[in-house]
Amino acid sequence: MSVFTRPALVGLPGDRTAAREIASSAVTTLSAVLVLFALLAPNDLDALTPEAFVRLPVEALLGVAVVLMLRDGARRIVAVSVGAILGLLTVFKAIDIGFGLALNRRFNPVFDWGVLGNGVDLLGTSIGRTGAIASFMGLTLLAVMVIVLMALAVLRLSRVVAGRRTAATRVTAVLSVVWMVCAVSGAQLAPGQPFASRSAVAFAYDDLRQVRAGIRDRQAFAEEVAVDAFRDTPSSGLLNALRGKDVLFTFIESYGRVAVQDSDIAPKVDAVLDAGTARLKNAGYGSRSAFLTSPTTSAGSWLAHSTFQSGVWVDSQHRYDDFVRTDRFTLGGAFKRAGWETVGVVPAHTEDWPEGKVYGYDRYYDSRSIGYHGPQFSYATMPDQFTLSAFQRAERGKPDRPPMMAEIDLVTSHWPWTPLPRMVDWAAVGDGSIYDPMPSQGKTPEEVFTDPAKVRGAYGDSIAYSLNSLISYVETYGDDDLVLVFLGDHQPNPIVAGAGADHDVPITVVTRDKAVLDKVAAWNWQDGLHPDRNAPVWRMDTFRDRFLTTFAR
Repeated sequence: MSVFTRPALVGLPGDRTAAREIASSAVTTLSAVLVLFALLAPNDLDALTPEAFVRLPVEALLGVAVVLMLRDGARRIVAVSVGAILGLLTVFKAIDIGFGLALNRRFNPVFDWGVLGNGVDLLGTSIGRTGAIASFMGLTLLAVMVIVLMALAVLRLSRVVAGRRTAATRVTAVLSVVWMVCAVSGAQLAPGQPFASRSAVAFAYDDLRQVRAGIRDRQAFAEEVAVDAFRDTPSSGLLNALRGKDVLFTFIESYGRVAVQDSDIAPKVDAVLDAGTARLKNAGYGSRSAFLTSPTTSAGSWLAHSTFQSGVWVDSQHRYDDFVRTDRFTLGGAFKRAGWETVGVVPAHTEDWPEGKVYGYDRYYDSRSIGYHGPQFSYATMPDQFTLSAFQRAERGKPDRPPMMAEIDLVTSHWPWTPLPRMVDWAAVGDGSIYDPMPSQGKTPEEVFTDPAKVRGAYGDSIAYSLNSLISYVETYGDDDLVLVFLGDHQPNPIVAGAGADHDVPITVVTRDKAVLDKVAAWNWQDGLHPDRNAPVWRMDTFRDRFLTTFAR
């Protein structure tokens, strides 16, 4: 053998055994960490702190006790089943956190799966349809991996416990006593974080309770829909005080109380409202404003629209699904029965909307039929000014037509609130191609969403644009027969509105007709476009009946 040749190193059996033991201990430790994370992790991002994990979960103690009582075959089946359930609960907690950030509420495991699909569509407006689908598939794969890994982790720990029965029994007995003492005493290492934890059981119970409550709610909703004081009212008893008027109900996306009060956004929006009040007054218009409490927040505009039109509280997807299958008497139906032509303008819709039949519109415009040939602005399929211009051109501007009622949904102020269009001369709006250069001249969502202050600023800018579009529309195309009711559908998401924000949205009536304003005066709403904190607040589902009652004669 050459002096320059070294013999090959051969691992000793003891070295390989030690390496296996280290690897085995590492896998066991990781399994324990994964299970403890699943048991202790909260479903609220604000509660996701280090203190949340310095607790003793009763579910772990119960799990060890069950494992100690089972034989090998049954133990494996139970361990895999419990692990899969624990993995599923972990996925639901993650979804809850996402719902809390986006919608300021918990995920309903029975009725909210469709909302996830809407989320994919919304994400597609920012990163493209392919990117959104790829992201959704990636998250789905991750969820499956969590469930599988959790099942394997629990199976691993069950083997360890079964192999060390005496030690496991002693440790479990001691920790059970510690848990009971801490539970009785209410010991906490941090406020709201009891050391004796039962959060996983409570979370599962809450989900089951949501399921039961949802099932009961369907029957309650059916009973609410069946009670309708106006269902059989003849045309002669409807809307007589508005005969000859064009009545436009216009929703401004995400226009909530935070836009006009007690926020860094309010000064900008309030200035637009105050200036708008003066501009419209100079043009002969009066206005009254208040607040409505929306059934939804952050998203779910269709819940607000259906609540407003139907006079019943539609605060969940299953209530909406049930509503659109009814013959509930809506505001649109009331105007149609009383002799108005009725129109729906929904520029956000890019596909057929069979559910819209419940509103009974004579004509309906979506992004495909409204004649827009300009660029998209993130989620917003078209600028609000174009929507109003196209409606004027296709409907209100036609000669020798009957009075009209329309619901017009404006979308420029929809998340992510950037880039934004600019106001142009109404005569130059045309087919929308004038907007072609504007998206590239604005900020991208990626630029804005790095800073919450920039997000709030973009939101305020979008609301200001939508309001200016409406005010300018009234100045340009308004007349003595116009009655405009504009309102928000819901508050923006918690990044803008803040955690725990109320569900209130501004609502305003604008008209030149003093007789109409005199009718509204009985509501005690405030003068002008800008409601302050002392303005009346109605639930949104009460508006239909109050409106129909007020203007019946």
